Amino acid sequence: MAQILIPNRPDTAALLDIMAEDMRYEIGCSAETLKNPAVDAAMQIKAARTPCTPTKLGMCGHCAFNCAYCACRNSSDRRDYLLEPAELARIAAETDKKTGCGVFITSAIYKTPDTTQERIAKTVRILREELGYTGFLHAKIMPGADPALIAATGRYANRLSVNIEVAKSDTYARIAKQKSKDTILAPMGEIARQIREASMGTPGRPVFASSQTTQLMAGAAGEDDRQILNLSSALYRKYRLKRVYYTPFTYRHSSRGYEDLPAVQTPYWRVARLYQADRLTQLYRFAPDELTPPEAPMLESDIDPKTAWALRHLDLFPVELNTADYDTLLRIPGIGTTWAARILTARRYAPLSFDTLRQMKISLKRARYFVTCGGRFLGSELDPIALRLQFSAPVQLEIGG
Repeated sequence: MAQILIPNRPDTAALLDIMAEDMRYEIGCSAETLKNPAVDAAMQIKAARTPCTPTKLGMCGHCAFNCAYCACRNSSDRRDYLLEPAELARIAAETDKKTGCGVFITSAIYKTPDTTQERIAKTVRILREELGYTGFLHAKIMPGADPALIAATGRYANRLSVNIEVAKSDTYARIAKQKSKDTILAPMGEIARQIREASMGTPGRPVFASSQTTQLMAGAAGEDDRQILNLSSALYRKYRLKRVYYTPFTYRHSSRGYEDLPAVQTPYWRVARLYQADRLTQLYRFAPDELTPPEAPMLESDIDPKTAWALRHLDLFPVELNTADYDTLLRIPGIGTTWAARILTARRYAPLSFDTLRQMKISLKRARYFVTCGGRFLGSELDPIALRLQFSAPVQLEIGG
């Protein structure tokens, strides 16, 4: 049986609801077309499907730490729970049977980081060895966790993560007093080392997780987006991260130990823009300095980062789609990796026209202001003010996991 720290033990459904609330902070051809071999070849290139989000399951709901932003902080007045590894493993296996999306095993810190990590390691071992679970398994690594416990957890997980949280190391003392730069970066480095060594295929070496991620809050220290993107790019390079996830820093009500901390609510549009900029640096080969130059260190609320860059560099446009290389195609607003690949594939067969692009399901709604095709230009004058008005729009607030 699970050791529960609340008088009346909730059933599994109630526990899942509590966990979901706790983990909310943690951060998926027509016959005419087929007659054209260029279009046929291009249409074989399809965007990757967005994977569904693993269900987040927490072992413990009351933390030994007192981070200002966390619902599980030890100064909060809330219902708490503590599950034994065997029961959490059972719940995880049953949950994945319903969703098929995998599970994310995490926890508030129970007693100490190592005590918690040992329990998480036991949970993932039971899932794999005793329950025969073969689905996707993401496990959280606690700040300052012992390397041996990281190895024991990574042996059974597909992905590991430790959250860096802040863009400036001195911010820990203001909002997460039990954490520090060293307790975050040390396990992050250890995960990267063990992933690298496991990938070398050394005979006799235990298997280990293949990727790691982290989470970074925006607005926790008055930092600008330029600082956040430069940090993220450095983390990608040094620790070979699979992904940096962003979340808005929120502090609405005074918490014990943080009485002098002012109320903060980072707008969600800022996080949406950071996700867009992050993908531009990782998939589209933009440098952080291009998206957030010193003279414009904040991303804009009403226009996406790629279009903002294009409007600052109108001297590079329009681009001829029949001759532009892949990197140049990726710089065009409205052209993504899939469409750029389709363009390169199709033009091996014949020169492109705007009619061919439409057959290839390539929308010209945005791109037509920045491209020519066979020398034809469908846009209007490249005027930065007029184009800004054309593209200005509220940001989408829904962010995929």
